[in-house]
Amino acid sequence: MAVWALGINHHTAPLDMRGRFAFALDQIAPTLQGLRSSLGHTAKAHNAVETAILSTCNRTEIYCAADTPAMEHTVHWLANSGGVAPELLRQHSYLLQDGSVARHAFRVASGLDSMVLGEAQILGQMKNAVRAAETAGALGTTLNQLFQRSFAVAKEVRSSTEIGAHSISMAAAAVRLAGQLFEDLSQIRVLFVGAGEMIELVSTHFAARNPKQITIANRTMERGEKLAAQFGAGTMRLADLPEHLHEYDAIISCTASTLPIIGLGAVESALKKRKRRPIFMVDLAVPRDIESEVKHLNDVYLYTVDDLATVVRTGQAQRQAAVEQAEVIIDTGVQSFMQWMDQRSPVGGAVSLIQQVNAQADAWRALEIARAKKLLAKGEDIDTVLEALSRGLTQKMLHGTMAELHKVDPDARAQTADAVSRLFLRASRSSSKL
Repeated sequence: MAVWALGINHHTAPLDMRGRFAFALDQIAPTLQGLRSSLGHTAKAHNAVETAILSTCNRTEIYCAADTPAMEHTVHWLANSGGVAPELLRQHSYLLQDGSVARHAFRVASGLDSMVLGEAQILGQMKNAVRAAETAGALGTTLNQLFQRSFAVAKEVRSSTEIGAHSISMAAAAVRLAGQLFEDLSQIRVLFVGAGEMIELVSTHFAARNPKQITIANRTMERGEKLAAQFGAGTMRLADLPEHLHEYDAIISCTASTLPIIGLGAVESALKKRKRRPIFMVDLAVPRDIESEVKHLNDVYLYTVDDLATVVRTGQAQRQAAVEQAEVIIDTGVQSFMQWMDQRSPVGGAVSLIQQVNAQADAWRALEIARAKKLLAKGEDIDTVLEALSRGLTQKMLHGTMAELHKVDPDARAQTADAVSRLFLRASRSSSKL
């Protein structure tokens, strides 16, 4: 099997470019089916293609496995889905194969490739991506192994190193920036737009500062009310957002909307009602929730996920030693994964032989068990039956070996003797040394 990955992230592409390739969770299943169908034309069979998509605010990555690689086809497919030319996508993306895919996946899961070095949220997002691929029937043995090993490596990195120490999360960074604008956060009114995982994290950090008011605006009121109940917050429908925008000093937004939900005109109107009192805004969504032109307004302090980068990268020196330790763990994981891949290739190699040997052994076992049951049914003594079963099974397993050892060709017989000695006499040799 060939394994390859195509990705675009905060290292390679600006925010607006990443927004073109963001997939909401409910889009993953149909997108995977479309991708598999497209790749199926280059593979022997549609079912032979394995795919998974990881899409977060900082990255979109496609992982694939098939009998033969279709890397260029994957580039064209993703470029078409984002409405850009393949050449432009190549300039802002990375294309990986085999061991490089494993190393990248392990680094992503461990938080080494995140904007916030060592952050743990990405691991949960990867697990969600795997579940979505599994539910869509797009995950096979190879990608499942890749991701399960990613999770194991990430767990070892987090338990064996201090990679998460001294890190500042996006949520904490948002609070820190708000604290630079407002002298006392307990005197501000905060509006959260959305009710997903990121908003829950940020709202928890803000709630710890006891702001004067917290409101959750969400498309689905039930979800908004559930989150609001955790902080004793109020709720609001998204449709009512424009007429209440001026009431809030801080606005943090992160929804799955494909279009901005807070426009330039709405913010201009809110500023007039506030008599030019400043508004702190954080847009954590990809694609954007807040129109980019809003940033140019006086008295508006708008930050995107990319703007928070300098804040979250503090403490880099303290974490460098942990990164080096993590890389060693990842190297070991990559070697192990590639050995597993090698054992499965080429077709007709080790895996095929193992399957044939197991099948033959099962057939012999079934035959001897059936014979033993007949003898028991006839009333034969159980010790006699067990003796016959073990003798019959042993004879079947050793017949081919004994035949090879009796070959006339001395060179062939010598090679066979060496192999038989290694395969069958290893245990007796070990015990004789004790």
